[in-house]
Amino acid sequence: MSVLDRLQTLSSAEEFFDTLGVAYEPQILHVARLHILRRMGQYLVSTDFAGLGEDEVFTAARTNLERAYEDFCASSPIAERVFKVLRENDPNRPPAPKPTPAFVPLSSLTGS
Repeated sequence: MSVLDRLQTLSSAEEFFDTLGVAYEPQILHVARLHILRRMGQYLVSTDFAGLGEDEVFTAARTNLERAYEDFCASSPIAERVFKVLRENDPNRPPAPKPTPAFVPLSSLTGS
């Protein structure tokens, strides 16, 4: 089974850390587990695995998990905003423009 296939079978954040051999603080993982895994996924998607051997894929996956974990050691889930619901409710985000109501003159409907 390839490294990426093995990662797809894992079901908890602890399993990812244990499988890839990444040390973690339980307090940080308890608070930010979903955020860390989501960020790792974002990093994995941007990684080109073409032509890499299994050892190199393992190292890249481990590096991506370490990088994601470090993001949340240095910051918080609210500050990082990896999920859409948090990005949409960012107080620093400019408000979306209000749609202008469509106006259709009566003359265009009646031909007058």
